[in-house]
Amino acid sequence: MKSLSYLNKYLFKYKWRLLLGVAFIIGSNFFYVNMPLIVGDAVDQFKSGFDADNWLSFALKLGGMYVLLSLGKGLFLFMQRQTIIIVSRFIEFDLKNEIYEQYQRLSYNFYKKSNTGDLMNRISEDVSYVRQYLGPGIMYTISTTILFAFTVTYMANISVELTIYTLIPLPLLTFIIYKVSSIVNRQSVEVQKQQSKISTIVQESFSGITVLKAYGAEEKFQKDFNVDVKGYLQKQMSLVKTNAFFMPTITFLIGLSTIMVIYFGGILSFETQNGLSSGNIVEFIFYVNMLTWPLASVGWVTSMIQRAAASQERINEFLNEEPEVKNTNLQPFDFNGAIEFKNVSYTFPSSGIQAVKNLSFSIKKGETLAIIGRTGCGKTSVINLLMRQFDPTSGAIEVDGKDLKNINLNEYRSHAGVVPQGVFLFSDSIRNNVRFGLAENQDATEKEVIKVLETTHVWNNIKDFKQGLDTVLGERGVNLSGGQKQRISIARALIRNPKLIIFDDCLSAVDTETEEIILNNLKDTLAETTSLIVSHRVSSIRNADRILVLDDGGKIEEGTHDELLALDGVYSEIYNKQLLEEQED
Repeated sequence: MKSLSYLNKYLFKYKWRLLLGVAFIIGSNFFYVNMPLIVGDAVDQFKSGFDADNWLSFALKLGGMYVLLSLGKGLFLFMQRQTIIIVSRFIEFDLKNEIYEQYQRLSYNFYKKSNTGDLMNRISEDVSYVRQYLGPGIMYTISTTILFAFTVTYMANISVELTIYTLIPLPLLTFIIYKVSSIVNRQSVEVQKQQSKISTIVQESFSGITVLKAYGAEEKFQKDFNVDVKGYLQKQMSLVKTNAFFMPTITFLIGLSTIMVIYFGGILSFETQNGLSSGNIVEFIFYVNMLTWPLASVGWVTSMIQRAAASQERINEFLNEEPEVKNTNLQPFDFNGAIEFKNVSYTFPSSGIQAVKNLSFSIKKGETLAIIGRTGCGKTSVINLLMRQFDPTSGAIEVDGKDLKNINLNEYRSHAGVVPQGVFLFSDSIRNNVRFGLAENQDATEKEVIKVLETTHVWNNIKDFKQGLDTVLGERGVNLSGGQKQRISIARALIRNPKLIIFDDCLSAVDTETEEIILNNLKDTLAETTSLIVSHRVSSIRNADRILVLDDGGKIEEGTHDELLALDGVYSEIYNKQLLEEQED
């Protein structure tokens, strides 16, 4: 239950609704426990005899009272569900929003070590189990407690001695519940872990379906999936068997209590003083059967609470995790365009690989800096450091003379347009995919959307689509070519008129002729914009004001295109090799 204490803040938030729900539970159970008294009174009057001429009046009186009690119980039962169950839905809404907000806050490295399927499972399946605890779990726990208290009180008013006999099996039942609950908790954790594993496999299969089909790996994936599903089935069946142990045990103990009522009630009915009437014994049988659901629900509710505790524990794992990068300054920030890296180094904490080593460079306002190097030289890590996806291990990054850690991160990012290496398009219209790049305080007309698409030389393709800008893209833009996706991604960055724009090898999927057209278009559009271009193709960066050549995370050459060619070093080698490849093509 320790993990579930995290939810107390939500219970306090809706305390008045919950208290009203408790009042309805008390009312419902009050009507319920008075119903056997009507039946007991009827039995006694039938046994003692009554005026046959008034039998209809007698039946209507007792029947009417019983119906009124039933209606009262039903009305209050409806109202208790309308309060407590609805509160559980409100808390589910709040919890999912809190989890999603935390997902947004957590840093880049968190997602490098976490599986998407597992994260999805926590916000869906785990929250669902928690809601069951907050709704039916709490409602039935309170209802069971109140009904048990009412029932035992009414039974004691009839006969304390018979009540004691009836409750003899209770300690045994409590012990069984305690032992089984620990087993349920352990099995619930295993079931949830296996469920997350299955979600991860399914998510990766769907995301990589083109690769899966290209390699003809459907059968292999199906076999692997079947193994994991069978593992889930086995764990789930173990949990089901444990839960199934409750009901026959409780039924047996309730049946034992009923036998005790009939046996000891019959003996007590022959006492000369304070003897029990036949109606009292009937009332006791009703009350014993009333205890059937409270005692039976103990196992169900216990299992529900244990699963919720296991789920909330998984949720708490990342709700309690602090993001590595925090925005500590909420003061307004206006980016002027100057950037400087001062002896910056970065080592990935998970692998220990040093991606950036003692790197220093500067970019002036309106200047274009390009970075080139072999695969794994640290180009993308420089971009992530510049956008503060993670902070340097050592050294400092200054923006307009201020340490990047000390400026308003949200406003800084609002001035930047980033075109990542891995293009991501949403399952939405082309228009909305481009407009996604707009900041909160920005808007764009259709003419402006078309203009940026013309700049990236993709409008000539889109205008021929049947629905044009309203063409809905498949997941990740699957119904577009690689080059079209890259160009729409660039348009998304341009639409916000950024003061800083970063291109991370974003023209790799277009031919050199199209690349030349796009770069010429961007030259005028970005004349006043600070630009950083990362690429492995010399053709993309040769017109930059300055070019850095990286190797193994460090800077080995710096200068203009012509200066670097004159050095006859690594850059010249890359250029000549690519030039030769183009000539061969």
